Amino acid sequence: MKKSANTHQIELNRRKEAVANNPGSPDAHFKLGTALIQVGFLSEGQASLEKALELDPDRVDAWVNLGGARLGRWDFVGCIEANQQALDRKPELMRAYFNQGLAYMYLGDAEKMHACFERVLQLEPASAGGHYHMAVALQARGQSEQAKVFLARATGLGYSPDPNFLKAMEQEAEKGSSPVQILEVGPEPDKQDEEE
Repeated sequence: MKKSANTHQIELNRRKEAVANNPGSPDAHFKLGTALIQVGFLSEGQASLEKALELDPDRVDAWVNLGGARLGRWDFVGCIEANQQALDRKPELMRAYFNQGLAYMYLGDAEKMHACFERVLQLEPASAGGHYHMAVALQARGQSEQAKVFLARATGLGYSPDPNFLKAMEQEAEKGSSPVQILEVGPEPDKQDEEE
């Protein structure tokens, strides 16, 4: 069930009040940053998460969410760096590998993307998104037949593939085995970011 805009505003107001009442609390800044990101205020959310990490540099969930905010703002290198901070503290964190894999996808580094999603699937074999993005990585490496296997697994687990990726796979099948470019719909920067 989706929250209404009013419910989101009430939640944000509560989180802002918690920060105002306890500005030295990394937890308050983390919760505000996460709430801001969830409603699309990526710049403000990123700033709150950075404050949480200034107060508690070992807060793994804040590093992961900061990486997600940076990914959403098209800061792919920053996403990789933030998630690496999380992995340095908790090496078995599937979400951090997932975020890094997405960042490598947008950077066009199919080898590193493949390595990240290989790790995602080791940690969570039933990850539908992990199987799909492994298919994307394999397709980008020119391994179309293997990509089809992972794509079938992803759809079997309930993932809805990007239509552009499916079209690229069909075109690849028609012309042979040369690698294709990665085709994926990316995160959209929030409106405030566009104005900066």
